[in-house]
Amino acid sequence: MKHAEFVHTPRIAYFSMEIALKNEIPTYAGGLGILAGDTLRAGADLELPMVGVTLVSRQGHFRQEIDEEGRQIEHPSPWEPADWATMLEAKVAVEIDGRMVWIRGWLHIVEGYPGGRVPVILLDTDLPENEEKDRTITHWLYGGDETYRLKQEIVLGLGGLHMLQALGLTIRQYHMNEGHSALLALGLLRRFKHTEADAVRMGSPYDTASVRELCVFTTHTPLESAVDQFPYELVRRVMGEIVDFEELAQLAGRERLDMTALALNLSGYVNGVAKRHAEVSRAHFPGYRIHAVTNGVHPYTWTCEPFRELYDTYIPGWCHEPGMLVRVDRIPDETLWEAHLAAKRKLIDRIKGTVHVDMHAELPLIGFGRRMTGYKRPDLLLTDLGRLRALAKSHPFQVVMAGKAHPRDAGGKGLIQEIHRRMHDLADAVPMAFLPNYDMEIALEMVSGVDVWLNTPLPPLEASGTSGMKAALNGALNLSVLDGWWIEGHIEGATGWAIGDPGAGPAASQAPGADALYRKLEEVVLPLYANDRGGWIGMMKGAIGKNASYFNSLRMMRRYGIEAYIR
Repeated sequence: MKHAEFVHTPRIAYFSMEIALKNEIPTYAGGLGILAGDTLRAGADLELPMVGVTLVSRQGHFRQEIDEEGRQIEHPSPWEPADWATMLEAKVAVEIDGRMVWIRGWLHIVEGYPGGRVPVILLDTDLPENEEKDRTITHWLYGGDETYRLKQEIVLGLGGLHMLQALGLTIRQYHMNEGHSALLALGLLRRFKHTEADAVRMGSPYDTASVRELCVFTTHTPLESAVDQFPYELVRRVMGEIVDFEELAQLAGRERLDMTALALNLSGYVNGVAKRHAEVSRAHFPGYRIHAVTNGVHPYTWTCEPFRELYDTYIPGWCHEPGMLVRVDRIPDETLWEAHLAAKRKLIDRIKGTVHVDMHAELPLIGFGRRMTGYKRPDLLLTDLGRLRALAKSHPFQVVMAGKAHPRDAGGKGLIQEIHRRMHDLADAVPMAFLPNYDMEIALEMVSGVDVWLNTPLPPLEASGTSGMKAALNGALNLSVLDGWWIEGHIEGATGWAIGDPGAGPAASQAPGADALYRKLEEVVLPLYANDRGGWIGMMKGAIGKNASYFNSLRMMRRYGIEAYIR
């Protein structure tokens, strides 16, 4: 058995629709997948008994092209599983549309430091036993209509549950990363039935308490539009009556099958991904006990090579015990600055080679990289071009941006096009660039090569926002609206800056706008860069020692281990 080394220890099964395993494996769309990858990498570092479960997504998410008009064009991003994973012999089947759909698994192993290994099972329906339309169920990440999505979630939740059993893996806990895999809880419900006498006494044929003991649920977005919900007519047609309908309606909603409600009702431990996000989630889902485990990023993955070498020299052991980064003052200022310049020059070379924009290492470089959608407000910086021109005259600066819009997000695509128009209008005053096809490689170069990492979400819609944590690992300073993780990481003038009044806090009635952003740049950020290099480096050390030392995935996984997995 190719997976034989993993069958002897009971494991935590981590289910996620997307997992960023490597840049060359495009089985991720954004922050949810990046977090999932960092979770498993940290699990391997800590030698936690875990197993990841996801879809193979043979066609990936998409490769982004930007045309001359600034329009996003999507291209397939296929990959070959055999290049990065080993085919498993086991096959399982799930019922979809009244027929059996067969699923095979691929085994990819996440290697940790100093030797931990976490298996990841990638589920694949592209098998000759299946009808042609069923072979494509696991092709496109977040592709197709709601019927396609429901079929994918059947494969992930129920198929993943069956596959773990077929492989002989003993599972002590099931961790659902967002609600896409919540059907696994229904599969468990079928396994845990009361005796006839207990069913009468409890008023239900199912032992929901035993299922809750096994399940952990991490909720992410507080946006209603992002919650998967399916009409029961569709559910009955596609998957039949997996459990008694009346029971399902009580667990998942009376009108539609709500995957988040299902996960909430069948999980014994539920958490949000930042303290503020947990508060918002408790208000959004009243009656549920929702804990807070603030996200973190994987230190080794998200630290650029010059900073890895720096930390290895002055803070040995940092990547396994990132709390040691509090000792950043051991690093001489000039040595830290030279490492930053090396990363900055690499990013400048990328910009020149990709979009032919000249940038300069001596000027401050502001970066913005994330999913392009309305609530992220990626165009906020470019609201007032006249004011930006005036600001650039007194304090010259540069801007680099990147990000994809979901193929069906017309508003997000429009934002990308509008950003390009405004960049073109401002090109004679401010060097600006938009890097296409934002991926893990470009993200690392950006978070390590910029001086300032900008984040402008509309509160309270930023669940966590881990890109700023990656920036902190590389000494880049955060300039952000107080939302998500930044409420916890922000120390004004020490780890970065808040957009707007830091004293207003997250409960402020109105989100800070472009004026607040411009004033902070004009009065604080850009003058500090231009006039006080020592002060700037001091803040870089503050970001590393106070933010990177804490907001990392090893701390996060230790929290999960103690609070969620050992119950």
